Amino acid sequence: MDESTACRTVQQVFSLVRAQGSTDHLGERISQLAHSLQAATLAQQFHASEDTILRALLHDIGRFIPAAEKMESMTAADGTYVGKASYELVGERYLRSLGFSEKICALVGAHVVAKRYLTAVEDGHWEALSESSKTTLRYQGGPFTDAEVAEARKDPLLEDKLAVRRWDDQAKDTNMTTPDLQSFEDMAVRSLL
Repeated sequence: MDESTACRTVQQVFSLVRAQGSTDHLGERISQLAHSLQAATLAQQFHASEDTILRALLHDIGRFIPAAEKMESMTAADGTYVGKASYELVGERYLRSLGFSEKICALVGAHVVAKRYLTAVEDGHWEALSESSKTTLRYQGGPFTDAEVAEARKDPLLEDKLAVRRWDDQAKDTNMTTPDLQSFEDMAVRSLL
């Protein structure tokens, strides 16, 4: 991909992310944009690779791309909207169609898998989830079975997937200061070249 096309692609994706500045993150006290920026900032603080930082930034992209309108909605027992079913897979396909690296796409697509894995193997992980995240996990298949855990452990990207999931779980701080979205633009363009 040439640089001009990469710049246009990043502007397209970032405009979708930027538009989430006033939408809440599924019942959390921060906007979807702030949540995405916090996840990416946490990845930077842990000296993650650029692909992993971008994955942290874009991990929820499937929730708000135009195709999300056609996805099945998940609702809690009381009728509260809690998200879109399979948004992570829709986001993975969307980013792949735009030319993002296989690693970024695979990490975005594994967002729910990582949550299911961690709730199965890590004491206290379920208890630490927000109520919104617990509700969506029920729709997403619940914690992994022993067989699913064994299969997941064969994945060479497992540690990256789990790291991004942990940053996602932490990225709900109403007082955290982050760089603005623009600061990730050059990194995103480089990932497409």
